[in-house]
Amino acid sequence: MNPSSELNIPDSPRESGNSAESLIRHTTDNHVRRITLNRPEALNAITPDLRERLIQLLSDASADPAVRAVVLTGTGRGFCAGADLRGGAAGGGERIAGDVARTLRLGAQRLISAVLDCEKPVIAAVNGTAAGLGAHLALACDLVLAAESAKFIEVFVRRGLVPDGGGAYLLPRLIGPHRAKELMFFGDALPAADAERLGLVNRVVPDAELDKTAREWADRLATGPTRAIALTKQLVNASLDTDRTTAFAAEAAAQEINMTTADAREGVASFVERRSPEYRGR
Repeated sequence: MNPSSELNIPDSPRESGNSAESLIRHTTDNHVRRITLNRPEALNAITPDLRERLIQLLSDASADPAVRAVVLTGTGRGFCAGADLRGGAAGGGERIAGDVARTLRLGAQRLISAVLDCEKPVIAAVNGTAAGLGAHLALACDLVLAAESAKFIEVFVRRGLVPDGGGAYLLPRLIGPHRAKELMFFGDALPAADAERLGLVNRVVPDAELDKTAREWADRLATGPTRAIALTKQLVNASLDTDRTTAFAAEAAAQEINMTTADAREGVASFVERRSPEYRGR
């Protein structure tokens, strides 16, 4: 677990009366659900309450037919500094064997799974520092946009900790084991441009253009065949853990399911009629 104090996050006494609802903004416009972490004084470090709220918002986006794409971003100079453990979760008291594993399984790992399992495409708009669990939160998204000032930090090793939040699962699949080990063994800050070069980021844009680019990408996704995209996401994610026979069987099943959707029928009809398709997300 990554102490956010590693990033010199100041205490935020003004937040004491705030709810998880106020510390995570969310709006839906043109079928795009925008989720914004709103703890700028703490570099948007995630408390247990915020984690649960974020998981719920992603679950709601999956189930809501009016939502066809999700954008995840932060306010201020940080995207997310990771898990905020200053509330005592990492502190004293007797620790019983199994406590740490249980905490991770029910906490950080659930959050990353909520992103990976979301049935709508999720875009990370990384506006600043993404560290520890915050970096993994971004990398679990389907597409990653980063501002030029953004950086990614595997901070765990700096405190003698093992990466959590699915980091050792995600990074090797994105950039290979050797690069993943370099980032995790040294814990150096990785600038956005280098993250793009390694393949962790889809595109780096000027800070002032991050929001505009994220909106453009989300709007394109929100007008696409939503169920086909969901099935494609599922196939790609599963392919990293399955053999060819299993992957081919999953592909055939996904095709069978998708051909029952109205959007698939519209896609074929628009091709035959030589017109642009009008997808409804159904």
